[in-house]
Amino acid sequence: MEAIGMVEMRGLVPAIEALDAMTKAANVRLIDLKVVGSGLVCVIITGDVSAVKAAVDIGKTVHTRTGGELIAENVIPRPHPELEKML
Repeated sequence: MEAIGMVEMRGLVPAIEALDAMTKAANVRLIDLKVVGSGLVCVIITGDVSAVKAAVDIGKTVHTRTGGELIAENVIPRPHPELEKML
């Protein structure tokens, strides 16, 4: 795993739309789509660092077309191997 990207937003439909755009825009793979609660959904992707950064940037902007609200986003380059167990 070279990088992990996370985009958290309010709403399942905006999260799915963001995930679709992220995977089309860059060579990334979905690790998980976590439903956090209270309408919050976190999309977690992996790939090389530049692809994950590009995908997260796309995901931050695309979800607004369906009324989603961006809560948080983060890219972790070269994550520690123990982090993989959590995901």
